[in-house]
Amino acid sequence: MTDSLYLEDLRVGQRFTSREFVIDAASIKAFAADYDPQPFHLDEVAAEESFFKGLAASGWQVAVMTMRTLVDDGPRISGGLIGAGTELSWPRPTRPGDRLTVFSEITEIRPSRSKPDRGIVILKSETQNDREEAVQLLTSKLLVFRRPQRTS
Repeated sequence: MTDSLYLEDLRVGQRFTSREFVIDAASIKAFAADYDPQPFHLDEVAAEESFFKGLAASGWQVAVMTMRTLVDDGPRISGGLIGAGTELSWPRPTRPGDRLTVFSEITEIRPSRSKPDRGIVILKSETQNDREEAVQLLTSKLLVFRRPQRTS
């Protein structure tokens, strides 16, 4: 596999699949305690009585875990995954014990007209649980550079 991908190395329809990762009750509660301290993320009894009807991971925790897998298993873009915008949704809760996988696809490549050394790549990612249900939908605009021109 190529270590660094540039704009000209990418193509619409190119797909990436992450490794599987598991989310457990302890990590849900620890993340929530630090970043999203709501009862349905922290306490099973309170969660049962909430909209979620059970302990649910913070969507932000799922987003952070998805980002990690994109860095580890997604496109190895030269200069890193530089975000230029995003759309994010959580169609269903992530539960303790869910085994998650991120499936990503390049859906658009737009070379810049004003800055010829770069472009925008649209990467759609779906984080699925082990029942193949989407728990997160992410559309990312990534800034991707062209391969540097060699000077002689």
